Amino acid sequence: MTKRVHDEIMSGLQDAIAYSKGKHAGSKTHRVKVREVDVRKARTSLKLTQEQFAQAFGVSPQTIRNWEQGQRQPRGAALVLLNVIERNPKAVRDAISA
Repeated sequence: MTKRVHDEIMSGLQDAIAYSKGKHAGSKTHRVKVREVDVRKARTSLKLTQEQFAQAFGVSPQTIRNWEQGQRQPRGAALVLLNVIERNPKAVRDAISA
C-alpha cells in the first residue's frame, strides 16, 4: 500500500470517528448498530496469517493479535471495515490498491 493510499484511508477513518463523536462542523451524530465480527474466523476463511491479513488490509499485526486474543474489541470504522472484509474482501482490496 502506498503512503498516499494509507493517508487517505486514515483521514477517512479520522473523519468518521470525529463525525461519530459530533465533532464535525454541522454534524449530527447518528448511531448505527454494527454486527460484531469474529476476526480470527474472518482471517482464517481467507487463508491468511495474521501478518498477511494485517498487510492486506492496512492494520497492524499487533492489532489483529489483540482482537483475536480478546484483549481489545474492534469498534467504529474498524468494525465496519471488518464487516466489509468478511463479506466482500475483494471490494476492500480493490479500494485500497493503487
